[in-house]
Amino acid sequence: MTAHAGRGDARQSGPRRPTADDGLLVVDKPAGWTSHDVVARVRRLAATRKVGHAGTLDPMATGVLVLGIGRATRLLTYVTGADKDYAATVRLGVATTTDDAEGEVVARVDASAVPRADLLARVAELTGDIRQVPSTVSAIKVDGQRAYARVRAGEDVELAARPVHVARFEVVAARTDVDDGVPVLDVDVEVTCSSGTYVRALARDLGDALGVGGHLTALRRTRVGGFGLAQARTLDDLGATPDDVAVPVVPLAEAARGVLPVRELTEPEARALSYGQGVDAHDGPDGPLAAIAPDGTLVAVVERRGARLRPAVVFAPAS
Repeated sequence: MTAHAGRGDARQSGPRRPTADDGLLVVDKPAGWTSHDVVARVRRLAATRKVGHAGTLDPMATGVLVLGIGRATRLLTYVTGADKDYAATVRLGVATTTDDAEGEVVARVDASAVPRADLLARVAELTGDIRQVPSTVSAIKVDGQRAYARVRAGEDVELAARPVHVARFEVVAARTDVDDGVPVLDVDVEVTCSSGTYVRALARDLGDALGVGGHLTALRRTRVGGFGLAQARTLDDLGATPDDVAVPVVPLAEAARGVLPVRELTEPEARALSYGQGVDAHDGPDGPLAAIAPDGTLVAVVERRGARLRPAVVFAPAS
């Protein structure tokens, strides 16, 4: 754990904080913290070790990090697969070893004269269904080991291109600057993309397509599925929760509604699913559904198998 993980946590004694309810916690991750640091901090604040996160944010990045507490950790796989929004700044004219500002500079080129028409055309080419080669310092596993760990060990790592979907890649603003005496172009962008898309790889590929190189200098995740910055709490805010009060969370049913389509159940259907049995599918999407009982309880996440919906995860088992 980095030194950041203990920042602002001076409470070392006194009564134990009540354990947080099962649910999701949307955190506005600060710069300089790893996602693991945030999980470690929330474990103390939530008074439970059963905390996980949905989708890593790099230390330099800020913004929406969705955490699951208690039984809600079983929802995280569905949160991870949701689409995401980002606000970012790409520096054109400078390439780095990591495709972001934390890497070593490998090339500088005067990018101040990049025509706006060319910039917009290359952005358009990186929008839609594309094949993307992730950064070599990503968390993707290569023969059982993270790519970034192999790179740090001095290995040459080559990752295969994989399909991703960039629904929106928009230029918000552009301005010239100077990087170590070389004129560069800083481009503010907004991105909506599928799970598995690397925004820093978009920055790299945009720079390469323009022939000047590029890397990411700022990244803020503004939405994951149905959860945005409006719902996010800072760690300082969470740390200010009174010692005798449980950290507030997004309850299970509301959390499931934020990431999955909903199947409203009848009482007999809710009872059947609570026993692990299936129910009639009727019409509806083929993907996972949040099965909600008439009283608003999340009973299960269900998936279609033929003409039936079968529980993939049961949250309210029959007692």
